[in-house]
Amino acid sequence: QVQVVESGGGLVQAGGSLRLSCVASGRPFSNYAMGWFRQAPGKEREFVAAISRSGRTTYYLDSVKGRFTISRDNAKVYLQMNNLKPEDTAVYSCAAKRAAVIERIMVQASSYDYWGQGTQVTVSS
Repeated sequence: QVQVVESGGGLVQAGGSLRLSCVASGRPFSNYAMGWFRQAPGKEREFVAAISRSGRTTYYLDSVKGRFTISRDNAKVYLQMNNLKPEDTAVYSCAAKRAAVIERIMVQASSYDYWGQGTQVTVSS
């Protein structure tokens, strides 16, 4: 059983930065493609960013390009969020998918097998 746990959320003023972290335990971390999603109150969950097993392939939601950066090391995946805006306020969740193809990334939530509980990010204006 793979457990996914996020950390790093909080309250920040517009223009500020936060870094989210996510660990997926229970299997070799390098076997998993990873993604970040978010859900704001009253809205559907949306894709934010994804990264391949190798870390060389990434993909972003258009509205976060140039502000957010997804990365990974041997144990965790990170989401560095800069120049945050009030519309970035949401619960951010990390997801993992065992991937046979090392450069595969996934943008659909239904593609992922394992999810964390989420961490709240609130951006004040």
